[in-house]
Amino acid sequence: MLGLGLSLFTGGSLKPYYAVVAAAFKDRVEADGGTVESMSCLKADLKVLNPIKPPAYTGLLNDYSGAAAAYSLRLLDNTYSGSAVRVRRASDNAEQDIAFSNNELDTATLETFASGTDAFVTTWYDQSGNGNNATQTTASAQPQIVSSGSTILKNGKPAVQNDGSNDYLVNTGGLTTSDNHMILSVHSNITSGFVFSLGYNDLNSILLWVNTSNGSRYWLNGSGNQLNSNEFTTNQRLTIGQQSSGTQSLYIDSSLNSSKSTTYVGDLVPDITIGYALRRNQGSNYYNGYIQECIYFNVDQATNRTGIETNINDFYSIY
Repeated sequence: MLGLGLSLFTGGSLKPYYAVVAAAFKDRVEADGGTVESMSCLKADLKVLNPIKPPAYTGLLNDYSGAAAAYSLRLLDNTYSGSAVRVRRASDNAEQDIAFSNNELDTATLETFASGTDAFVTTWYDQSGNGNNATQTTASAQPQIVSSGSTILKNGKPAVQNDGSNDYLVNTGGLTTSDNHMILSVHSNITSGFVFSLGYNDLNSILLWVNTSNGSRYWLNGSGNQLNSNEFTTNQRLTIGQQSSGTQSLYIDSSLNSSKSTTYVGDLVPDITIGYALRRNQGSNYYNGYIQECIYFNVDQATNRTGIETNINDFYSIY
């Protein structure tokens, strides 16, 4: 297109099309010793001379199907028309849905609604199309997303903050698990707790857990089947637990941390919890940290893992 070799994407977001073309054309003209007198006229001319539309945005779920539950503060599916989250502001307990703008959380609308106060998540909407929205009706247990009028950020992207005391979101009996699956979370630890779990208090739960002494853990089949990462960090992390063809694997930031042969007893109808799990023989474990994305695929994604990791890292710049 005009021989400019353009890239229309930055950090997972689509750039304004004609602004990119005009800027590149201006640079080419100036490099040849010329000048561009009016950028607005140039953009108008380009619409006539080169009326090619930019490629449509595709999200993670457009490229990789099979998600049974998907929560994120970015748009994961270009066919999804719902909101990202529903929030409550502290000043008067009013609530409002917050949608997406340019495929990311609409922080301008969020902060306007918060109006200089704190805001908390009452519902994190499921983008998988299965309606597994995670909610919290108790105000004191709602994780925070705005502090004193400003969106909470980790690594420059919006994040939901759990206090490690009583914050969590839940969907009761929302889905059926399967033998081959993937569970993942983008999170930043403060101390410890369960980041994302399926099963709530059942021995066959699928859980991602962060502990200050043992690091991130991916649990399967109760206490007899778990993988440890043997590390703890407060940096932003992409943690993936994968069950495929009788092998259980734990990946931290795309690197295989540990694996072993296992048999998972599937076909549970579990609760989904974000930021908490009541683990049998382990007690209550509320997460203390920041969560930006949680997805459960109830199909085998082993061959797609590197592509999923690349999609996530391109957006969040984790590693």
